[in-house]
Order: sequence, then C-alpha cells, then structure tokens
Amino acid sequence: MSDVVVRTETDLPDAEATRALGAALAGVLRAGDLVILTGDLGAGKTTLTQGLGAALGIRGQVASPTFIVAREHPPLPREDGSRGPALVHVDAYRLGGLGELDALDLDSSLDESVTVVEWGRGLAEALTDDRLEIDLERPRGTAASADGDDADEEADPGAGTRHATLRGVGPRWADVDLAALTAR
Repeated sequence: MSDVVVRTETDLPDAEATRALGAALAGVLRAGDLVILTGDLGAGKTTLTQGLGAALGIRGQVASPTFIVAREHPPLPREDGSRGPALVHVDAYRLGGLGELDALDLDSSLDESVTVVEWGRGLAEALTDDRLEIDLERPRGTAASADGDDADEEADPGAGTRHATLRGVGPRWADVDLAALTAR
C-alpha cells in the first residue's frame, strides 16, 4: 500500500467552483493518472469531471456514466495539432466487486488516458499504486425545516458549499503542489 504523499482541503461554494477545481487539475494530470472520486449522491463528482474534461479538451459532453458504467472521451486536436490524453470516466457504483472492475479492462487504456472513477474507493486502488483520491462532502442539515427535513437540499440538492479533500498517493504526487490548485 502506498503512502499519502500530499494532502490539501478546500471548500467549493458552488458548481462553478467545483468545475474550476476540475479544470485546475487538468493542468497537472497526465496520461496514466488515476483519479478516484468519493462522495454521496449530489456531492459534485460528475461536476468536477466536467471541468476536468473541458480543460483537457476532450470530445463529447461529460455526463454521469451510471447506467453505461464507463465512457471514453477521446481528445480533440489542439491549435498546434497535438492532442492531450483521453478521459476515461467510470462509475463504479453498480459494480459488484474487483472482478467486475477488472472486466472493464481499464488497465489497457490506463497508460494513454486520465482515468476518473466515481465511487471507486475500495476497488480502483488495485489499478495502480499512484493515484489522486478526492473526497467530496456535501452539506447536511444546512437549514432544517420544522419537521427536521433538510429544507435547502429539498429545494435545490445542488445548493450549498461542498468540502473537497485531495490526497496524492504514491511517488507520482511527491512534487505536485495540490494546495496551489485549490488557492483562489
């Protein structure tokens, strides 16, 4: 098991800030990198991946891959004719274990792509010792109604500041300043 090399935390006040964090990550991610996203429903996992995909310059709209499990977004050509890495976006929520993750054959494209696995904790770590783990926490009980329900979440489940914890695991992340990505 690899040691945590770097760690930082930040608050994300809205979806725009969550996408901006994804875009900032695109500046340090490279082909072969694995990102494991953890968080409840509505925590911002897909929103962060949208910002990442836009900044990487990939083809297609990033949407939750819940029902198709994995989607590959090839890179679009840049102005200079070069191409960045593809984005492989995986939702491991419905996977029954490591065998089903293995069946996706992610390790065959891992070296050429940035691979993002939502709900991947406990499964995707087996793909590589070097990875970026991001935990997204959404607010709970920000404004309780008289009957104890979370009134704000019912009105707008996307509302509220999220808290992100980023952990770079393995030697790949030793020289990456994750805190600089979260400074605004």
